[in-house]
Amino acid sequence: MPSSCLFKLVIFLCSLGFGLGADPYVFYDWTVSYITASPLGVKQQVIGINGQFPGPILNVTTNWNVVINVKNNLDEPLLLTWNGIQNRKNSWQDGVSGTNCPIHAGWNWTYEFQVKDQIGSFFYFPSLNFQRASGGYGGITINNRNVIPLPFTVPDGDITLFITDWYTKSHKDLRKDVESGTSLGIPDGVLINGIGPFRFDQGLIAGGNSFLTVNVEPGKTYRFRVHNVGIATSLNFRIQNHNLLLVETEGSYTVQQNYANMDIHVGQSFSFLVTMDQNATSDYYIVASPRFVNSSSWAKATGVAILHYSNSQGPASGPLPDPPNDYDTYYSMNQARSIRWNVSAGAARPNPQGSFKYGEITVTDVYVILNRPAELINGKWRTTLNGISYIPPSTPLKLAQQFNISGVYKLDFPNKLMNRPAKVDTSLINGTFKGFMEVIFQNNDTTVQNYHLDGYAFFIVGMDVGVWTENSRSTYNKWDGVARSTTQVFPGSWTAILVVLDNAGIWNLRAQNLDSWYLGQEVYVSVVNPEFDGDEKSLPDNTIYCGLLSSLQKDQTQRGVKFSSAPSITRSSTTILLMLIIACAAFIR
Repeated sequence: MPSSCLFKLVIFLCSLGFGLGADPYVFYDWTVSYITASPLGVKQQVIGINGQFPGPILNVTTNWNVVINVKNNLDEPLLLTWNGIQNRKNSWQDGVSGTNCPIHAGWNWTYEFQVKDQIGSFFYFPSLNFQRASGGYGGITINNRNVIPLPFTVPDGDITLFITDWYTKSHKDLRKDVESGTSLGIPDGVLINGIGPFRFDQGLIAGGNSFLTVNVEPGKTYRFRVHNVGIATSLNFRIQNHNLLLVETEGSYTVQQNYANMDIHVGQSFSFLVTMDQNATSDYYIVASPRFVNSSSWAKATGVAILHYSNSQGPASGPLPDPPNDYDTYYSMNQARSIRWNVSAGAARPNPQGSFKYGEITVTDVYVILNRPAELINGKWRTTLNGISYIPPSTPLKLAQQFNISGVYKLDFPNKLMNRPAKVDTSLINGTFKGFMEVIFQNNDTTVQNYHLDGYAFFIVGMDVGVWTENSRSTYNKWDGVARSTTQVFPGSWTAILVVLDNAGIWNLRAQNLDSWYLGQEVYVSVVNPEFDGDEKSLPDNTIYCGLLSSLQKDQTQRGVKFSSAPSITRSSTTILLMLIIACAAFIR
């Protein structure tokens, strides 16, 4: 009898993945609410998660399943999106207006997604109503599985930094300004981890403000994961007297190169190894300063934190480390071109990244996407891509596709700018499943614009000043262009990407600059497997319905879910496991 019981216990443990490497689950309860903070010394309302600003870091491992119950305690609808998480064949979890009905004020919704075949540094943020300008963001760290070694020595510590331009105006006031055609103007400051600057200049920075101190040990090496979670400002990141060894960006290991500083554009994430190899005669400045702006009028908008060695002999003092020339886009462009894919390193899988030879694949679709500065369309300020300003329908695109509702969207987004007046429309890119799409972003604006594609990592194969032509392809990097999910496009310039459309779903292609995105600079890519795809996730049981499907919505009280912090197996499984152990113990006695 005991042997039979033990046999059943072993079978149950195997079914949960003990010893066989099945992908575990982690569970979180998050409450999103307004909290009071003083990031620049003045009390203001920010968006926190579980009372934290910035929000908690999701620290998971490749292929883990993440379940997050989100309670919306704001006074307006909410969605969270997972910047750079591919949600393989599961765009239901993407958390943008084209895939999900919003979580109404006072409601909850449970996200469930797998970080399938991914490693690296990412972040999440609220995707509706300009809310990211008030916070609600946090980090996502996806660790390698133990069977796949890092392409560098394991660091002594892991440090996440969020850098962002910041306004003391609320996100509601900022979006009103944008709607009226008013420029965002100079930020009131730049925050590092939700905190204002160290008082590096008494004439510019008020006294009494809190600032971030990063404590380190001499001789040790730390991995700094740096995310620009801001609104519209490119930021130059640097640490006084320390090299930044770039090792990863948005899920791709890079060729390891030292940089004195790095331009990090809105929506981008980087990992650096930084060795504490200085003599610690004083603390050191960590700086995030605006790029491509008039330095004198923007001087107050500089984020400064402190790197503090445990044996430091005094506070930081003197001038900040020099940034690049303010208007030198060539410096920044050449720096971006220097970031290369580490083709010999394994990442989420043991085979080298470079075993995917993207340069040998035939392109099936080409889109030259041209932006323009905000303009009046039907009396309202709008931004456009190829002359179309996206308007979100009341019924999310993914739901309309699921229920075969006609008239919600059109699959007719043009592959180039058409000779017609700009218009507001819900027009989608009709992607070819498993096709290889080339996208050229042409920036006709006067500022750096940044573009992100959900559901994918794309290869950045080229960028240059001027207007893209067919001859520009001769300059493409078809071997080790880095794969990532957000790219910058400099003013008066172009950037070219290549992407394999192997992830079925409806995916958001958007401007990361909040003002451009809010006014309509986005489009969705529909990728449909023409054959039945048994692997694509079905409609979630807890779907929120809205728009033309509002009648299907169950009462919210029937959908309440609550988890504790983060167990690795389900609570029901834990109960069964305990019962089996108790039963076996009884038989053994």
